[in-house]
Amino acid sequence: MSQEENPMDVFTAVLTRRSAKRLVGPAPGDEEFRYLLQTAATAPDHGVLRPWRWILVRGQGLHTVVDGLAEEDPAVPRQQLVDKVVRAPLKAMLVFRPRVGHRVPEWEQLAAASAMTHALLLLLHARGYAAIWRTGRLCTSRTLPGTLGLADGERLLGALDIGSPDPASGPQRRRSPVDVTDHVATLV
Repeated sequence: MSQEENPMDVFTAVLTRRSAKRLVGPAPGDEEFRYLLQTAATAPDHGVLRPWRWILVRGQGLHTVVDGLAEEDPAVPRQQLVDKVVRAPLKAMLVFRPRVGHRVPEWEQLAAASAMTHALLLLLHARGYAAIWRTGRLCTSRTLPGTLGLADGERLLGALDIGSPDPASGPQRRRSPVDVTDHVATLV
């Protein structure tokens, strides 16, 4: 798809995007993922630090992640780990790499990584892909940082499981905007 094409307006993307638990192929290839990430990287980022990086995991790499998790907790049945990890054609691991001691505090850097990831989720959806942001065991694992080659000071913020929507899941319904009246105050 060319850069000029706009497959979905932003309101439609926001109101129709859902976390997809059931994913099938295809997923974006590395080049398309980088293309979408170039756009997502324009999300608010005080200091333009880009305090994040992605590790794209596919095929046998998914089983390497399973091996890392199995090493940490051998009591968990391997098939249970396989079912949790190998459920999408692409697992994009989000690595947070804050610039410690920078004038932009770490919490703002975390907000930038989160904003970029949300933008990426919307872009994936606009291109016809589906995704879900997975956290839990991925973020707390003691072995995955070594398995994935994370540097000192880096940590996992989770992974995006990415693929195409499973046709058996049915169409995504458009959400209605929510009432936020009690979440807004005005000071004049």
